[in-house]
Amino acid sequence: MDKVFALLGFAQRSGKVVSGEQGVASALHRDKVHCLIVAKDSSQNTLRKYSAKAAAQNVPVYLFGTKLELGQAIGKAQRSLIAVLDSGFARAIELELGGQNLSREKD
Repeated sequence: MDKVFALLGFAQRSGKVVSGEQGVASALHRDKVHCLIVAKDSSQNTLRKYSAKAAAQNVPVYLFGTKLELGQAIGKAQRSLIAVLDSGFARAIELELGGQNLSREKD
């Protein structure tokens, strides 16, 4: 799973991620998100709200890491949400996380 954190760090340095509720909401609204990562210790409200927004656009959602770990991976303070804006990074993360896609579990 360390590889996922490394991928998020590379994506951040490449300018291919947004984080935090406002940034993620804006990116989802603009249809720019290729995958969404929600921290395991996020509130149920955050998980429900952003999972629904992502599902409406067929964006895969992964429950992964803690807020602290996600923030550290991208060199910021704690983050509940990280949206990946690049299809290549999103595919690499999906390969690492495999069947943990929350949007598939509901099918």
